[in-house]
Amino acid sequence: MSERTGIVTLLGNPVTLGGDALSVGAAAPDAEVVNGELSPVSILDLPGKVNVILSVPSLDTPVCDTETRRFNQEAAGLGEDVSIAVVSMDLPFAQGRWCGAAGVDQVTPLSDHLSAAFGEAYGVLIKEVRLLARAVFVVDAEGIVRYAETVGEVADEPDYNAVLEAVKKCL
Repeated sequence: MSERTGIVTLLGNPVTLGGDALSVGAAAPDAEVVNGELSPVSILDLPGKVNVILSVPSLDTPVCDTETRRFNQEAAGLGEDVSIAVVSMDLPFAQGRWCGAAGVDQVTPLSDHLSAAFGEAYGVLIKEVRLLARAVFVVDAEGIVRYAETVGEVADEPDYNAVLEAVKKCL
């Protein structure tokens, strides 16, 4: 696995990302993650024609909470041709409990805790703490990456407007 530095900080401290950066226009890589029923699923088998994939360190942290709730609200205006998933290293049980308590029902939680395959394939695995960096990917109906943002400081939120614009361009 390749490693990259100088891309992301965690609370101001530089970290190492495992995996290669995704390029806009490239085919989205596949990776196996685990759903809430502990079943393996492909990150590319999400329902919908345009997939928004959120990568977060842990749903049970303030910024991840805010981001996931925001995309849950935005989902209503995006229509049925868009699916949104949030991937973290959280256990599926914790993800389900958090989503239930937060009222998140439009974003599918997926866990990368078993193998970190998503983190490596999408270039967002933080080596030092084995968590995922904050990132957002928009993949069109043909499986092509149309937007990729790796947030420079894990404690910062993504550019919501840019993500939503990219989604609209794919519809």
